This record gives sequence, structure tokens and C-alpha cells, in this order.
Amino acid sequence: MSAPEAALAARIAARLGTPVDPAVRAFAAALGEAAGARAVLFYGSNLRTGTREGVLDFYVLRPAGREAMIWPEVSYHERAEAGQMLRAKVATMRLATFARAAAGRTLDTTIWARFVQPSALVWCADEAARREVITALGAAAITAARLAAALGPPSGSAADYWRALFRATYRAELRVEKQGREEDIIGHNEAHFDGLLPLALAAGGIAPGVEGNRLSPALAPTERRRILAWWGWRRRLGQPLNVIRLIKASTTFKGAARYAAWKIERHTGMAVPITPFRERFPLLAAPQVLWDLHRHRQRQRRAGKAGS
Repeated sequence: MSAPEAALAARIAARLGTPVDPAVRAFAAALGEAAGARAVLFYGSNLRTGTREGVLDFYVLRPAGREAMIWPEVSYHERAEAGQMLRAKVATMRLATFARAAAGRTLDTTIWARFVQPSALVWCADEAARREVITALGAAAITAARLAAALGPPSGSAADYWRALFRATYRAELRVEKQGREEDIIGHNEAHFDGLLPLALAAGGIAPGVEGNRLSPALAPTERRRILAWWGWRRRLGQPLNVIRLIKASTTFKGAARYAAWKIERHTGMAVPITPFRERFPLLAAPQVLWDLHRHRQRQRRAGKAGS
């Protein structure tokens, strides 16, 4: 490992140790042990806010074994902890596949674009697994930084490069996100991104050209063209791949009915009873639930008018 790679790995290892609610760690341990996993990563808005509300986001990374052609597998879980019901959306895949995707060796953009952002290693099987995760996240940072350098200006602030990167990756994916989402990512995670880009560029073999608060990555024209050609394929295939994942998730999302019922009740106040049919066939049950929701909203509107 080169000195720049070692520096990047040390930074990632430190950030992975972000303090996390013990209840969240207990949930992660239960998921990891049940799956016979190597590691569990925690990410998303709950990591940033430190709250248990809403849905926790975990990646469960399994050891070697069979991998679905379209990954990850997605499931919904609930766990009672200290008198509170915790809820989690869990993505499961092999650690080796995760590492390949993080290094940009697959057509996927979601892994390296997601995990150059903050995450916490909330459970791992052993020290070897921890080292594998750190290496994978280092690869994600390098992959993201190289593309940021190719997409960004010849010279600018680190935020200019991250902004160019996240704008491109959000456009490439089929994501329901408000415009300017990249500003939220950068603004809410300043401590995470502060100093990360020059470290990742150096570890990826690109001199960052640091002068005060500005960077001028030393990216040769031929290398820039190569990176942009690599990105071109992923940009064109990003949305079709995500559509395929959504179609798959609609039929294989374990616990989809319970997840949808919780979301509906949380946002509308309408309780959705979970019957065996709805648990087994959530898509077939959806029209009735949508009709019930329509009627529920009509009743709410009528009650609102009567009270005004």
C-alpha cells in the first residue's frame, strides 16, 4: 500500500468509527449474525441526525457465496428496543461484489456514489472483515474522486468537484430527489468531505494540485477522455439498470407489505391491516389499499370542511 493509499485508509477507518446509538448497533448485530454476514454498514439521514425515527438504512455484506444477477436483495425489518419499535430497510449483497462495485469494476454507480458519502461500520465479524470494508470504501472514494476530477473545472474548490460528481450521478440514476440534492449532501456533511478529495485523488494516482482552498487536479487529456468514456457507459445504462432493480424489488422485497403499511399510516394516519394475502402478494393487494386510501382522504377532506 502506497503512502497516499495508507493515508486515505486511515481517514476512512476513523470516520467509520463515528459514534452510533447502541440500539442501532444492536439491531445491526442481530441482522449481521442472522445473515452470517461479514459486516454491516449504517448510512443515510439517521446516521447524520443520530435519531431512531423513520427507517434506518443498513447494508449487510455477506461472505462468498451465490449472488443474484441483480443485487442487492432488499428487505424490511422491525425490532423492539427499549420500548421503541425500530424499523430498517436492509440491502444485502456479497462483500466481494460490493468491493468490485466500489472500485468501478461493474456498470453500477450506486455503490461508489453512495459510499463516498458518510457511513459507519456498526458490526463486523472480525478484523479481516473490517480491513476488507475499509479497502472497499477507499476504492469508492478513489472511483468517485477520479470522476469528479474529470467532470469538474480545471481548477476550483473541493465543493465544485463534489457538486459536479453528484449532479452527474443523480441524473444518471432513476431517483426521486428534489433539485439541488447535491447541495444537501455537501452542506450536511462538511466534516466528512473536508480534505477527502485531495487524499482520494492522490491515492488514485492524480496529483491534487492543492493551493490554499483550491485544487487543480493534474489529469492528462488522454486520462480524462478515458474516465469520461468509462462514465459514458454507466451514465447511459444507469436509469435502465435502476428500472430493472425497481421491478425486481416489487416482487422480491421481503416485508414490503409491512413497510408500505407503516409508511402509509405514518404519512396519512390510515392504518393498513396486514393480512396473509397482503403479506404474500403485496402487488395484487395494492389496488384495494389505494382505494381505501382514496376513501380515507375523502373522509379527511369532508371532516376538514365540516370543521371550518
